Amino acid sequence: MDKFTVHKGLVAPMDRENVDTDAIIPKQFLKSIKRSGFGPNLFDEWRYLDPGEPGQDPASRKPNPDFVLNQPRYQGASVLIARRNFGCGSSREHAPWALEQYGFRALIAPSFADIFFNNCFKNGVLPIVLPESQVARLFDEVAAFPGYQLTIDLERQVVVKPDGAELPFEVQPFRKYCLLNGFDDIGLTLRHADKIKAYEAERLATKPWLNHRLPG
Repeated sequence: MDKFTVHKGLVAPMDRENVDTDAIIPKQFLKSIKRSGFGPNLFDEWRYLDPGEPGQDPASRKPNPDFVLNQPRYQGASVLIARRNFGCGSSREHAPWALEQYGFRALIAPSFADIFFNNCFKNGVLPIVLPESQVARLFDEVAAFPGYQLTIDLERQVVVKPDGAELPFEVQPFRKYCLLNGFDDIGLTLRHADKIKAYEAERLATKPWLNHRLPG
């Protein structure tokens, strides 16, 4: 996955509490066996006026002009601010996939559902918990200033506002290490690829019967 060091991006507001994972990526899109292509269906039931099904051409859909991500001022947003308990509901990993594939690198909210929070880190999305008062102020500033951007410095663990004010946030050291280096679970394992190959070679040398395969 892509490294996360310092990211500056346009902010979009999701002014709802308890946004669940079925709203983030509805259940009908979980049929796919791939880990790609979910971005066009992020927030599908809110984003479009017609019902969506896997494989549809997004250009043929009817976008909801009132939905925040369809408004011209938020096109290209890569930072999402939300209200409390974002990502609640079922534990589908497709939710952070859809957010990342749409283009979001960071989420800011007063709280997140636990499993969703963990899944974000494993998929290159940084979920940031800030006090509710600070998040409310961000909502006000985003509404007041078109083109509002935030800079997120993971190494320093601060969100930097346009006026230079810094909002510190906490992140567990191991999760920070993985994001800074772009390591998902597979990437972490592949750090030891040479040792794994050496172990497999030694094991086959001492137990050659393990290399036998069943015909067919």
